[in-house]
Amino acid sequence: MILIDTHCHLYSTEFGEEIPDIIERAQKAGVEKFYLPAIDSEVIQAMLDLEAAYPKVCFAMMGLHPCSVKENVEEELAIVKEWLDKRDFVAVGEIGLDFYWDKTFAVEQKKAFDIQMSWALSMNKPIVIHTRNAMQETIDMVKPYAKKGLKGIFHCFSGSYESAQQIIDMGFLLGIGGVLTYKNAGLPAALENIDLAHMVLETDAPYLSPVPYRGKRNESSYLLEIAIKLAEVKKVPLEDVAAITTANAQKIFGN
Repeated sequence: MILIDTHCHLYSTEFGEEIPDIIERAQKAGVEKFYLPAIDSEVIQAMLDLEAAYPKVCFAMMGLHPCSVKENVEEELAIVKEWLDKRDFVAVGEIGLDFYWDKTFAVEQKKAFDIQMSWALSMNKPIVIHTRNAMQETIDMVKPYAKKGLKGIFHCFSGSYESAQQIIDMGFLLGIGGVLTYKNAGLPAALENIDLAHMVLETDAPYLSPVPYRGKRNESSYLLEIAIKLAEVKKVPLEDVAAITTANAQKIFGN
């Protein structure tokens, strides 16, 4: 059984010197590949160092996270573009809209999201989307690009069935993580009638640990708990969840 963690921040300082052990534990749980979303210029070197240390195991993306959109947004976007022009990345991400904490830079977030989607489309790269307290606005911004052929993943999907349907109608995938295991999340009901063909698995490590690890630091080996829960929700064998979500991940990222 092969699993793929399509979204994890294993380069985070929260992991320190434990990365070899964390990757080994994940591999023992069946997780063979790890996709690393960028946040901003501060994490790029650590992310690329991890990718270099684990070639064909860890894969870097490039993008500016909406929570990192501040006064220096133009400077940060210039760095993203420089890297995208310099070498190959599996995706542009994570990018999107986040209005959870405040909307001080809402206009700048939308501009940065739009710019990065246009880059991804021109480079024929998928995007990995972060959206929080902005689901419909995010979907509405993606639609024109989806019509032109842009593909990608709505990372950490925790929305309604109606939102999920809009997303898959655009040809995008749902990133399913630890939220699926939370008692009052409502996500199982939203996914009940959504086919596995539209889903990939993720941890978002070190964040959003699944039950029974909720409240602790997340890691990629816990992806197995998410897969087990998804198999329960969809009433299919675990092996089917692994095979289908892994194939979806391989198709979207091209490796």
